[in-house]
Amino acid sequence: MRTSPVVVIALKDLRQRLRDRSALVLGLIAPLAVAWLVSAAFGSTQTFHMDVGVVDRDRGQVAAAFESFLRSPELRDLVTVTVVPSEAEARSKVDAGTLDTAFVVPEGFSSAVLAGGGRPLTVLGSVDTSVATQVSRSLASSFTAQLEAVRLSVATAVDAGAPHAQAAALAQAAARIRPPETVAAQSASTRSIDAISYYAPGMGIFFMLFAISFGSRGFFLERAGGTMERLVAAPITPSAVLLGKSLATFVYGVASLGTVAVFTSLVFGAYWGPVPAVVALVVALALVLVGLTALVIAVARTERQAEGLSSILVFGLVLLGGNFIFISAAPPLLRSLSLLTPNGWALRAFTDLAGGADWTAAVTPVLVLLAFAAATGGAAVLLRRRVVTP
Repeated sequence: MRTSPVVVIALKDLRQRLRDRSALVLGLIAPLAVAWLVSAAFGSTQTFHMDVGVVDRDRGQVAAAFESFLRSPELRDLVTVTVVPSEAEARSKVDAGTLDTAFVVPEGFSSAVLAGGGRPLTVLGSVDTSVATQVSRSLASSFTAQLEAVRLSVATAVDAGAPHAQAAALAQAAARIRPPETVAAQSASTRSIDAISYYAPGMGIFFMLFAISFGSRGFFLERAGGTMERLVAAPITPSAVLLGKSLATFVYGVASLGTVAVFTSLVFGAYWGPVPAVVALVVALALVLVGLTALVIAVARTERQAEGLSSILVFGLVLLGGNFIFISAAPPLLRSLSLLTPNGWALRAFTDLAGGADWTAAVTPVLVLLAFAAATGGAAVLLRRRVVTP
């Protein structure tokens, strides 16, 4: 059974690419490694926890209430409290990194609060733990605000005629009253997107785009080596040559991004979304890859020009598309510019799918990607400069 020339040319290009170790590294190993490293660097922000010290120089009732506040069930997942005997030791532990921050309750704090006044709580922090310092300041402010609310409640009750002798009982009763407005956690239909679920497709698409350089460079190397002339002289049509090379680029793109998707899902726990939607996006991105490669070949005149154009194109797309940053946290201008890139649309789709959106969230991005592929492929046909013939 005679094999189609298109398949023969595609298999030949794929064998050449597999022999090139840099293609394997950039297509498979590098995206996996970089996705894991980046997600590990940013993943800690999703499980924020801090170790704090408390220096109680007051030993009073309100100081004990503050420590109980820090040890409350609501803060159990956020704060681990350690009692430190002195302020000097607390400063030393914060500087050494043993503690993220420390609170110092001054002498006379309880008596000042009970007398209707107040003394400031001191928060010890470090430039290396700026986030923990801000959170600690917020906790101290929250506690003092609660004290002010209790004191205001007692003062209002006394002014309304309550006996002064019942002030302490009134304060305890006011402290037990829950605020009329509270924040309650409820389940939603969405998922929390972790770093690996964003950076796995981000890095996979980034390194997949390097196939533009491989494909265009390989074309000019074959042309310089005389392979293209032999193909043209053979009973093979120019369209078969182009289709074969396009098929090789397409298969490489699908294999590269598909392998990253499977590996990061099974090993790193990344969630890309429903399988049919992910497959459609991977296929559409591979078609975009074919169109971009053909466009570079059509525009460039030499191998060096092809490499330069490929580099500009790849890094321009990933910088605008948001492959290195959470595009949802980017400035509005960058979010708008990302929609001018195919990878920006793909990342938006992967983010929606990973966040729990239905498969229909990928329909518009897939159609946009197909439009990108058609536009770049059409432009390559219009701008071709003796692509096959020497």
